[in-house]
Amino acid sequence: MSTLLARAPGVSAVRRAARANQLITAGTLIVAVIVVVAVFAPLLAPYPADAGTATHPEIALQAPSLRHLFGTDQVGRDVFSRVLYGARVSPVIAFFVLLIACAIGVPLGVAAGYFGGVTDEIIMRVTDVFLAFPALLLSLAFVAVLTPSLTSLTIAIAIAWWPWYTRLIRGQAASVAGRPYVEACRTLGIPRWRILLRHVLPNSMTPLVVQVSLDAGGVILTISALSFLGLGAQDPVPEWGLMVAEGENYFTTQWWLVTYPGLAILVTALAFTLLGDGLRDTLDPRRLPVR
Repeated sequence: MSTLLARAPGVSAVRRAARANQLITAGTLIVAVIVVVAVFAPLLAPYPADAGTATHPEIALQAPSLRHLFGTDQVGRDVFSRVLYGARVSPVIAFFVLLIACAIGVPLGVAAGYFGGVTDEIIMRVTDVFLAFPALLLSLAFVAVLTPSLTSLTIAIAIAWWPWYTRLIRGQAASVAGRPYVEACRTLGIPRWRILLRHVLPNSMTPLVVQVSLDAGGVILTISALSFLGLGAQDPVPEWGLMVAEGENYFTTQWWLVTYPGLAILVTALAFTLLGDGLRDTLDPRRLPVR
């Protein structure tokens, strides 16, 4: 079975397009490195992340050196170790944000696109209300009324993000629902839930995969921005946006406090953007090479 699948014309075409696409290769490699760093942070970090209240004032604000590659912060914690441990915070939060947003947005989008009529009107009007506000502003409003924490941050961003997936899937599901094979399934009396799960949903997922990979970078930037404002992660959590906020007052003299966490945010967001662009090009049937 796996051999036959590998030889299928569509699969081989996608593989050739993926190998020829440098964006998806670069993005995948960087994302893989970030995942490895997150998983093996305790082994890679030369010092503990000091997740407790430990401080080391005798080595505070030391410049980068062989002993502390990225220097130390205002309380003597190793910045390199904290940046490595930060790979366990922002990307993981982004994963759960997108998971929750898809869990809300995809079913609503499928229902609106397939059933149409009153169901479509109600769902899309509620969606339009959320889409009337910028995602960052809406996230800021929700997280401001909650207790600042990683859980509140995750919920607030997910609430602001789900309408985009509802609108995306609604259009795709409406297109699939009007195709002849779906009409044939209705004629044969196949239950609606089976049509939705076996035909409409699977054939609506390709643009979702691309959009989620593109949105991961934006979600990470939103997480960092809210943490920078003090509405997300709280000290001593090694979150990159919070680390930038803590080093803001020292930027002119101790530049490393802001530079290295900021670069971590930039590289991670760029990696997911490259991956999303590569997937979009690879999964676009108009760009697949002709045999």
